[in-house]
Amino acid sequence: MTVSPIDCPTPGGRLQVRIADSFAARALGLLVGTPLGPAEALLIAPCSSIHTLGMRYPIDVVFLDRDARIARVFREVRAGRIRLALGARAALEMCAGAAGQQGLAAGVRLAGLAAALA
Repeated sequence: MTVSPIDCPTPGGRLQVRIADSFAARALGLLVGTPLGPAEALLIAPCSSIHTLGMRYPIDVVFLDRDARIARVFREVRAGRIRLALGARAALEMCAGAAGQQGLAAGVRLAGLAAALA
């Protein structure tokens, strides 16, 4: 992940979004490294499904369509789970509870991520 984080406004504040910009970064997601802070997220694109096999902590997962509109939100996904959203273009992974704190819900558009999903 070499790209600078994207500063993305949300209904509840702002997120610093890192982009998984390689096959390895997309495949590993948050399995390696330190957990994200409450105002940080990892964008994985293209992506319509994620797994938490081997995760050490629960995460929130927000699936986005091509227009950066939230298609589905999964809160507090524990280890050993698979989540998918048919038709999603990307997944935004964040620490458990962050989606609620940021006001993220189905239908909300994250305009700050639109260019990254084009």
